[in-house]
Amino acid sequence: MEGGSTAVQGEQRPVEQLASADCNTVVQQNQYKSPFLSMLIPSRLPDGVDGSRLLALLRRIGWGSADILRSYARAEQPPFGFSKALNVSDGREGPVSAADMATNTYLLRELTAAFPAANWTVLSEETAKLQPHGDSLPSSWIWILDPLDGTRDFLQGSGEYAVHLGLVHQGYPVLGVVVLPEAEELWFGVEGRACWCEDRLGARQPARLSKRNAPEQLVLVTSRSHRDGRLERLVAGLGLKQSRAVGSVGCKIATILRGEADVYLSLSGRSAPKDWDMAAPEAVLVAAGGAFSHADGSPLVYNHGQRCQAGCLIASHGPCHGELERRAAAAMINIDPGFRL
Repeated sequence: MEGGSTAVQGEQRPVEQLASADCNTVVQQNQYKSPFLSMLIPSRLPDGVDGSRLLALLRRIGWGSADILRSYARAEQPPFGFSKALNVSDGREGPVSAADMATNTYLLRELTAAFPAANWTVLSEETAKLQPHGDSLPSSWIWILDPLDGTRDFLQGSGEYAVHLGLVHQGYPVLGVVVLPEAEELWFGVEGRACWCEDRLGARQPARLSKRNAPEQLVLVTSRSHRDGRLERLVAGLGLKQSRAVGSVGCKIATILRGEADVYLSLSGRSAPKDWDMAAPEAVLVAAGGAFSHADGSPLVYNHGQRCQAGCLIASHGPCHGELERRAAAAMINIDPGFRL
């Protein structure tokens, strides 16, 4: 939150990351071998999971999933033996394509093959319907995957879609990867360590959060769809004057990480975002020094049974987060009395 971050090299960094501030130097110098690697690998992982192996796997399957989706988007033969056909069905949660399912299969297969004995469970958007609904999954470590965030944008050809891989421990993210196939960006966020972006050649750059530090200066990143009168009134109540429209949550959070925007809002109505929409983006943003919370200041909690992230959610680059929470909570009293933040 506002009082929990300090500027490091022009960026907002959480206080707990200051001891590891040299991680930015490691990222900028593209040093990714021992002893520098130990500065970037997660400090908390399930027993028996090697952090360097895990990051190497995530890099490989991140680009592998990008290759699958880019092939489908271009009507080309996808890699790894998947079918070229792109069939679309429109269910309660929106369109599902063969690209979703192929990427989902690939991620599950590769995670299992690399760490067959790992004490974690996988919750995927495409397989959630096969798992018990209303109950938390019986594991303290859970991978929450979205093989194609922004399916509508993918099908419409905007290029603003993403892949999310978030590792959650006891309800809170500790590691996240957000893949932007068309932008050729692979964003990593490691709890208490660093956030960085890699390209296909392995070159790394740290997140570059903006220096805007007053609500009226902030740039809102919002959806082209999913906007209603309540959200417009909330934006006015926050005093936000500038906005840009971007598809998919992963792409929105990436605009904050690049310093192009500062705030993302989610206000649930008849539907609400799911765990797989938010887990990896939250992990990456918070690792960069940003913040992600409900408007009442409470954190997002994952694997709580319903798999929904309902309420008024605020993601920001950090400096004004406490003030945004205060303004949002006050505005929602008038916009929707009784709404659970």
